[in-house]
Amino acid sequence: MIIAGKELRDGMRNRWVLATTALLAALALTLAFLGAAPTGSVKVGALAVTIVSLSSLTIFLVPLIALLLSYDAIVGEVERGTMALLLAYPVARWQVVLGKFAGHLGILGFATAVGYGVAGLALQLAGAEDPGAWIAFVAMIASSMLLGAVFIAIGYFVSALVRDRGAAGGVAIGVWLFFVLLYDMALLGVLVADHGQTVTADVLNALLLLNPTDAYRLLNLTASPDVSGFAGVVGLGARAGLSPAVLVGALAAWVVAPLAAATALFARRQV
Repeated sequence: MIIAGKELRDGMRNRWVLATTALLAALALTLAFLGAAPTGSVKVGALAVTIVSLSSLTIFLVPLIALLLSYDAIVGEVERGTMALLLAYPVARWQVVLGKFAGHLGILGFATAVGYGVAGLALQLAGAEDPGAWIAFVAMIASSMLLGAVFIAIGYFVSALVRDRGAAGGVAIGVWLFFVLLYDMALLGVLVADHGQTVTADVLNALLLLNPTDAYRLLNLTASPDVSGFAGVVGLGARAGLSPAVLVGALAAWVVAPLAAATALFARRQV
């Protein structure tokens, strides 16, 4: 908890908390009001449209912010020599990793909750009343924090794996490009070329779970009838057979596995 508190204070001094909160709030407010224009023609509430828009925004923005927060958490301190000083105190290496993780997750969670919460509050004041959509909106904020935790953990794995900050930054950007852009493009190409012969429904489910952004997308865009209907993925959600519990479990596994790998790598690393 001491290490987590230090990371939070460092985030405040470096304006990370303020910058990410302001960015998410500005984009969320823009999508909430300018993106709600189709509601009259498609007969859905403004909040359902906002959930679809914010889910798409989250897939691009939150993983990038998480990786920028975490890619040099270990290698950066090793290069600066502060890690050797930290480990001179009676603290285990796994405590260092988990403490830093908790601090960075606190920064990203606060920014996400406040930034998206501002948009929700604005819609509430504007008269958006749909209990089902509000439940989906709260679930979207919580799952966005979970997606951020996934990429913070991946950033720690990268930081423990490489030997300098420059390489860590390059690998982090490559990871973001792969999961956010390239993976789905490659999967779509495989599906088009396969014509349903090899990639069965079960194989497709497994391939979707291998990408945390796809698990996040399915979890949120099938959260309620209005949201899934407007998003156009109600059929995909029904055919995929992936329940919310399975999708949340997949995201949780994506947090635990890279974090455990980062802890194991850091335990063997010379500082």
